[in-house]
Amino acid sequence: MLEYAAGRRAIGSRQSNPSAMLIIVSVHVALLAIVMSARMERTRLRPEPPITVETIKDPLIESRPLPQPHPQPTPLTTPRPDESTPPLQPPPISANPTLPDPGTAVGGSGVAVIPNIPQPFVTTPIHHDPRLLTPPSELKPPYPADKLLSEEEAVLTLRLTIDEHGRVIDVQPVGRTDRSFLEAARRHLMAHWRYQPATDDGRAIASSTVITLRFELDG
Repeated sequence: MLEYAAGRRAIGSRQSNPSAMLIIVSVHVALLAIVMSARMERTRLRPEPPITVETIKDPLIESRPLPQPHPQPTPLTTPRPDESTPPLQPPPISANPTLPDPGTAVGGSGVAVIPNIPQPFVTTPIHHDPRLLTPPSELKPPYPADKLLSEEEAVLTLRLTIDEHGRVIDVQPVGRTDRSFLEAARRHLMAHWRYQPATDDGRAIASSTVITLRFELDG
């Protein structure tokens, strides 16, 4: 027991070193200063967040209509004494008043409709001249006997009148004509010549025509 007690250090006998304590405190202060400086530097370098401004609309102002500007009154202009308004002229009355178009409504206490009146269809009549139907063997009239002895010849221009049945009812000379030749031609033409009568729109009518008739001796 005496040996154990003698070999053990007494706790109360250890003395503190002031220099070591000062060094420790100085190290802690330096570390704290470094930490605070780093925090301040990060705070300085951190960008400030942008400021967001939100506008809050008043519901009462939104529902209230905006005041409208009052229209400016139009100034009244007073005509000058020397300026006069010309009197209104009544519409001119036409000498030939135009009638309303067919099928249109005309005024009054009631409404009347003018019916469409069909217009007569006017056409030009189709005319056909008379056409000779006598065969060639019966065309020549007999030669006058007195002209055979004298061996005279003649060329006659004759106007024939043809009735609606195609018969020659009259023979008249055009210009100077020998009487013997004229009578021989008239008798033969009225007895033997026949025509297809002239027509207007298919209806047979009387007409006239001019022919040339030759009296020639056979050589």
